[in-house]
Amino acid sequence: MSEAIDTIVPTILLNPKDNVTVAREALEAGVALGAGIATLEAVPSGHKVAIRAIAAGEPVLKYGQVIGIASRDIRPGEHVHLQNLAMQESNAAHNFAADARETPLLPEAERRTFEGYLRPDGQVGTRNYIGIISSVNCSATVSRAIADHFNRGGGLAGFDNVDGVVALTHGTGCAINMQTEGYQFLIRTLSGYARNPNFGGILMIGLGCETNQISFITEKYGLEEGPLMRTMTIQQLGGTRKTVEIASGIIREMLPQVNAATRTPQPVSKLKVALQCGGSDGYSGISANPALGYAADLIVENGGTAVLSETPEIYGAEHLLTRRATSPAVAQKLMDRIDWWREYTARHGAELNNNPSHGNKAGGLTTILEKSLGAVAKGGTMPLEAVYEYAEPIDRTGFVFMDTPGYDPVAVTGQVAGGCQVVVFTTGRGSVSGFKPAPCIKVATNNDMYEHMSDDMDVNCGGIVTGEDSIEAAGRRIFEKVLAVASGDKPLSEVYDYGDNEFVPWQLGAVT
Repeated sequence: MSEAIDTIVPTILLNPKDNVTVAREALEAGVALGAGIATLEAVPSGHKVAIRAIAAGEPVLKYGQVIGIASRDIRPGEHVHLQNLAMQESNAAHNFAADARETPLLPEAERRTFEGYLRPDGQVGTRNYIGIISSVNCSATVSRAIADHFNRGGGLAGFDNVDGVVALTHGTGCAINMQTEGYQFLIRTLSGYARNPNFGGILMIGLGCETNQISFITEKYGLEEGPLMRTMTIQQLGGTRKTVEIASGIIREMLPQVNAATRTPQPVSKLKVALQCGGSDGYSGISANPALGYAADLIVENGGTAVLSETPEIYGAEHLLTRRATSPAVAQKLMDRIDWWREYTARHGAELNNNPSHGNKAGGLTTILEKSLGAVAKGGTMPLEAVYEYAEPIDRTGFVFMDTPGYDPVAVTGQVAGGCQVVVFTTGRGSVSGFKPAPCIKVATNNDMYEHMSDDMDVNCGGIVTGEDSIEAAGRRIFEKVLAVASGDKPLSEVYDYGDNEFVPWQLGAVT
């Protein structure tokens, strides 16, 4: 999308090829759009209105790309949405690595830094938590009880440099086939959180008889026990009360060493930033997402890593990413994941166009093609260096992609397991999630929601919609916010201590 938005007041024309334009605000019938066109009916804020006649079966264009086909004849000035716009299979042409280039990096002396916690393995944390990882749902209650003792029972008094104790609990871990993708995703996620540098110490707790044995995870992923990495099972220790007492004692032993960690200047090359959107609206692809894309480019230019995800929400826009792949092999890996999703949704009697939620549609998004074209803008313009499967360790710098569902908690869980230490989350309808141990920066797409939900929003991009702000200026604000938060500033989700319930590993396969 061009960074200079052409407008037909009071709407936004995103590309000269488009046959629809986007309402800047709620429009009544009879509002002049220019060129002799007026709205034929009321058009909600962020929704589309036709600026040319569109015949039934003809493509509807937004961002200069096809977002679906007209399900009936559409007149100029008519509201374009579910009643007259239908989904079609994505058939965009792919030119693998057609725009391949080296990632442009700033000279090392000009690259920015942040204040982070350097860990013994060379990773750098933006936070200093202690994590309790449950191997199975059966140890979830005990894990939460231990965390509550420290977070709410005064157990952290005198340890001001420890951000808290996080209980990472989930609803699986037993009755699961160890040969399935679901099991591999689970253990990869748990081991990834155990290695995330935002944790200064880790305690893994199991029941004892579950399929998902802790020893399998530690052996497979080389997690060695020591003063800051401990494991236990409830059955071995003699029940819940004894486990809570013993585990609390172990965490008390960890606290002085974790508390002694200090922030030091660190290069942005040590930073991995998760790019996310949720509760999207018709402005997401116009304001907050491209602004985050601009910030992502700045992160990459400074040597860091920007991680796009949510494979169902790039469907229909994947051709824009395969062009940017650094090699045909990287592009093919992305297409392999798209093909997996096609097969997966068909197997379950669904389709990728099931993705736009009720709120997405109320906000003006009609098809997954339209949503994806806006969502992919979060990825900026840098070369695509690598494609990762869910929760795989991210071992490349630059712009990369991780295969995840479009469901935000599951997607972010995969990114944090991969090593992300900060999340930037754009929203048009208003998301309120946090993602401990990774701080989450909320970016609003429009002024009304930003003002209405001011207790939850950290950055406002609504001025791009009204013409009072630019993508570049908003992107720089987001970039500076990322560095500030990475250095210890608290986004609002942390101020209000949100983020204990968004650890949601991707569950696949039969439960037996």
